Amino acid sequence: MPPKRKLRSAIPPNAASANDYTDASGDAPNKRSRVSKPMLKAFTNGAPPEEKVAKNDENGAPGKAVKQEEFDHSRPEERAGIVDRRYYPAEMSNERCAMYNANEIPRPIEILEKALLETKAAREKIRAGKTGGSGDAVVHWFKRDLRVRDNTGLAKAFEVAKEKGVGIICVWIMSPQDWEAHLVSPAKCDFELRSVDMLRKELDELDIPLYIETISHRRNVTGRLVELAQEWNVKNVFCNLEYEPDELRREARLVRLMSDKGINFDPQHDDCVVPPGSLKTGGGKQFAVYSPWFRQWVAHLHAHPHMLNERPMPNKNPTGFRDKYRTLFDSHIPDLPASKSLTSDEIMRLHSLWPAGEAAALDRLERFLTEKVGKYSATRNFPALNSTGRVSAHHAAGTLAARTSVRMARDVNSSKKLDGGQEGIRGWISEVAWRDFYRHVLVHWPYVCMNKPFKFEYTNIEWEYSNAHFVAWTEGRTGYPIVDAAMRSLNATAYMHNRLRMITASFLAKHLLLDWRLGEQYFITHLIDGDFASNNGGWGFSSSTGVDPQPYFRIFNPYLQSEKFDVEGEFIKQWVPELRKLEGNAVHNPYEDKKGAEIAKREGYPRPIVQHKMARERCLARYKAGLGRETA
Repeated sequence: MPPKRKLRSAIPPNAASANDYTDASGDAPNKRSRVSKPMLKAFTNGAPPEEKVAKNDENGAPGKAVKQEEFDHSRPEERAGIVDRRYYPAEMSNERCAMYNANEIPRPIEILEKALLETKAAREKIRAGKTGGSGDAVVHWFKRDLRVRDNTGLAKAFEVAKEKGVGIICVWIMSPQDWEAHLVSPAKCDFELRSVDMLRKELDELDIPLYIETISHRRNVTGRLVELAQEWNVKNVFCNLEYEPDELRREARLVRLMSDKGINFDPQHDDCVVPPGSLKTGGGKQFAVYSPWFRQWVAHLHAHPHMLNERPMPNKNPTGFRDKYRTLFDSHIPDLPASKSLTSDEIMRLHSLWPAGEAAALDRLERFLTEKVGKYSATRNFPALNSTGRVSAHHAAGTLAARTSVRMARDVNSSKKLDGGQEGIRGWISEVAWRDFYRHVLVHWPYVCMNKPFKFEYTNIEWEYSNAHFVAWTEGRTGYPIVDAAMRSLNATAYMHNRLRMITASFLAKHLLLDWRLGEQYFITHLIDGDFASNNGGWGFSSSTGVDPQPYFRIFNPYLQSEKFDVEGEFIKQWVPELRKLEGNAVHNPYEDKKGAEIAKREGYPRPIVQHKMARERCLARYKAGLGRETA
């Protein structure tokens, strides 16, 4: 049995975790992976286990199996566990990334769009009831959309069910392999299960069953969905799209597979306010810079205001539907898988900090828009003030639609323009829009899910792989108080304030020169609001390897960041008790103050593991060398 992963502890040096793995018959692997089952020790040359070999062709499934002799242990990303060669090919070449950019490789979204186009006529006949009748029910498959209100796929399912005079059956499938594959944190797994329980109760009041099933092998999910649709004599199945490559390809296969079985599978855009592909530069390309993208995002919504309209929630199922499908109402919420288990203390703390479900999401959003949003722009960067919305966990689980957040913010504004009215509301809407932006990037440049940075030329930077430095960073023992306070808060609460995410990510990539992907994976395995696109985008920004990054020569000074955004050291003292006796600026850099150094040493607070000036100079030199910009 895999060891329990504690919120307060770092990933142990001998553990790896997976971000999107599959077994020998599974779906196409596309994301970087480390599996939660103990395997190689990080930063060593140990041989990979031979227990399982996966199909791993990057652009399709099934693919060619990896042979043991193909492992190249000289590659640091393999030694560090960033690329799990049991399931994946080696890190993609820069040349192949360039082929994506040149439109020489079909993107997963294009594969799905092709499947939808080529089956359109057949699916329209099925939906019209011209092929096999109307069926006995309509299915909505819940994934990251765990809500009844403002849910596009569920609203479409209700519309068709009402048209056909039948009821709705809802389905939620738990795949422990999917959770392990996507590096979903135990905190987020628990949050999703609690949200599913709330969803089940809301649907029950509408006489709508939520059928729940656990499927051990993720490769079996597609086939099981088809079996259920046939078993219930369903002709129309709806869901909302997820935009990661594996999920888009899975949906493409489902479109064709169900069409062949006489079933209309109809995935909907819902996760983004504006669907990916809708916004283009003047040259017809995808935006790679946020500011002009955001201006067009706003203009697009102003021109198409209906996109922010609330989707209607379903009415009660027809009389007699509950009796006919009574057994489907008996589903129970499964327990957390062993690899995602939490202690009783962690469960109590997380349940108190993060109430789950749609009602809790709306309550938190309403309180933010009533009590805090007015000062949002002025206070959002100060972690001790707790002045942000704290709804990211609900966006990530789908208990709250981003569309709902934008619409509700607009409705309490003094202007109906998304870029007008109160400064705090304008700023918050812009922050929600970043979520859309990173998804648009993911869809257009899918190799960011394949162990590559958006700026793939940055692959040539020579990273450090110090296990001691990595563990010190994860445990909040770097000797930089603001960094340590942030990491300790993450480990205890499964959350980190956005300003702190930038500071800690920049510190790992630029002060420690550790491979940024190690930090990206650590965050996703610990955050309750873990979300691949946003997490990847944030790490790309902070390490200067991503879309619209801070310039590589801009290196955060943690001391100055601390003095600016935690002026009195309130946040630091909350999470670093060793420094609570310090006064004044000593709390930001205790070893530069004689009295502060005495207290810090006595209380067991470590000295800085790297010196800022040296780290900055090393970073600049290493980045310049990696980009071929050495100075004479």
